[in-house]
Amino acid sequence: MDRMVRQRRVLAATSISYVIVILDTSIVNVALKPIATSLGIDIAGLQWMVSAYTLTFASLLLTGGTLGDRLGARNVYGAGLAAFTLASALCGLAPTLATLIAARTLQGLGAALLVPCSLTLINNAYEDLQRRSGAFGLWAGLGGVAMAAGPLIGGVLIHLLGWRSIFLVNVPIGVAGLAMLGQVDADRPATGSRHLDLAGQASAILALGLFTAFLIAGPSLGWRSALALSMLAVSLAAGAAFLAIESRQFQPMLPLAFFRNGMFSGSVAVSMISALTFYGLIFVLSLDLQEQRGFPPLSAGLAFLPLTALISVGSLLSRRATALVGPRRLVSGAFLMAACGFLGMLAVGPGSPLWRLLLPMPLIGLAASLITPAATTR
Repeated sequence: MDRMVRQRRVLAATSISYVIVILDTSIVNVALKPIATSLGIDIAGLQWMVSAYTLTFASLLLTGGTLGDRLGARNVYGAGLAAFTLASALCGLAPTLATLIAARTLQGLGAALLVPCSLTLINNAYEDLQRRSGAFGLWAGLGGVAMAAGPLIGGVLIHLLGWRSIFLVNVPIGVAGLAMLGQVDADRPATGSRHLDLAGQASAILALGLFTAFLIAGPSLGWRSALALSMLAVSLAAGAAFLAIESRQFQPMLPLAFFRNGMFSGSVAVSMISALTFYGLIFVLSLDLQEQRGFPPLSAGLAFLPLTALISVGSLLSRRATALVGPRRLVSGAFLMAACGFLGMLAVGPGSPLWRLLLPMPLIGLAASLITPAATTR
C-alpha cells in the first residue's frame, strides 16, 4: 500500500507540471491578437514569442535529462518547475516584446529541465512494466488534454482577466506542484560520471535556432536573399556537425544507436509528425479566427470546442484502444483520420463559412489524442 501511495504522489506531482508545460504551448495562440495589440507586435514578433518557448524547450530537453542523471531527477525537476513558475510570472508582467521573449525563453528552460526528469521519476517509481506503461499513458494523455484545452481555457481567461492571466495562472499551479514535490522521495543520481555534451548542445541550438530564424524571417527577407540562404546553410551545417559529434562522443546527449531500434525510431517519427501538424494548425487557426473572422478571444476559444472535446475523450481512451487493437494499427488508423481532417481543411478559404472550418476538427482532434499515448506506451 505504501508503494502505491508513493507511486500516486509521483504521478500526481509530475502530471500537474507536465500539464502546465504543454498548456503553455497552445494557450498562448488564442492570445495572439490581444498581445499584438497591447505590445505593438507584428506577425514575426508573434512567431518569435511562440517559438522562444518551444525552441528552448526542444533544444535543451536532452541536456535536462543529463542533468537529472548527474544531480538527481527530483532536484533538477524541482529547479525546472521553480524556473517555469518564475518565468510565468515574468511573462504576465512583461512590458515589452523583448521582455516577453526573454521570459518565454526562461519558461522553455524550466520545461526542458522538468519534463525528462518527470519521466525518470515515474520510471523509478513503477517497477512493474504494465503499471509503468499505464502511468506513462496517463501522463501523456493528460498532456494531450492540456494541449487541446489550451485555446478554450485561454479564451475564457482573456475574456475575464486579460491576456496576462494566461501566464499568471501558472504561478499558483507551479507553487502547488512544488509543494507536492515535497512528498516525493528523493532519488540518487544515476551516475556521477556522465558529462554534459556541450559541443552537441551548442550545435543543436545553432541548428534549430537558425532554421527557425530562416522560417520566420524568410517571407520578409525573401527566401532567396543572401541573409536567408546564409541562415539556412549554417543551420544545415550545424545539423550535420551535431550528427558527427553525436556519432563520436563517448557519452552523447543523443545516442544515435537508439535509432537502430525500429520501435524507438517509429515512435519518434510518429510523435514529431503529429506535433508539427497539430501545433501548426492551432497557430494558423487562431490567427484565422481572430484576424480574418474578427472573433474575440472567448469566441475563438469556443470555436476550438470540436477539437477540444474529441482530443480530451481520445486521450483518456487511448490506452484501452491500444490494448484492444495494438499500437501499430491504432497509430495507422489515427494518421488516416488526421489526413482526412487536413484534406477537409484544404476546402477552407477566406470567405468560407464557419461550419466548413469546424467540420474537420473532430477528426484531427481524435487522431492527435490517440497518437501520442499509443506511441509512448512501450
